[in-house]
Amino acid sequence: MAERTVTRAHLTDAVYREIGLSQSESARLVEALLDEVTGRLERGETVKISSFGSFSVRDKAARTGRNLTTGQQVAIAARRVLIFRPSQVLKKRMNATVNPAIDPTVDPEPGAP
Repeated sequence: MAERTVTRAHLTDAVYREIGLSQSESARLVEALLDEVTGRLERGETVKISSFGSFSVRDKAARTGRNLTTGQQVAIAARRVLIFRPSQVLKKRMNATVNPAIDPTVDPEPGAP
């Protein structure tokens, strides 16, 4: 599978083609969306996008690690990490690309994995 990185320019072009806004309006829309998501995450809020997934921030405490090469102990500072959890809809769509027998439009029976 060829790896392709999606950039802001790709998103702007997609908005331009799909919605019909001008290039500059599309760029402003993409920037506004990304700024809103980023701002919410910076404040520690969870961002849920229906049928896509949710982004959240987790605080990790400072700890002591070990350099595997030298065996020396190393202090690892406290930090915040970004967590992404894909929705079931996104998981189904991703699996449908590798297994066409999976229909992403059909919900599994209740209690099914």
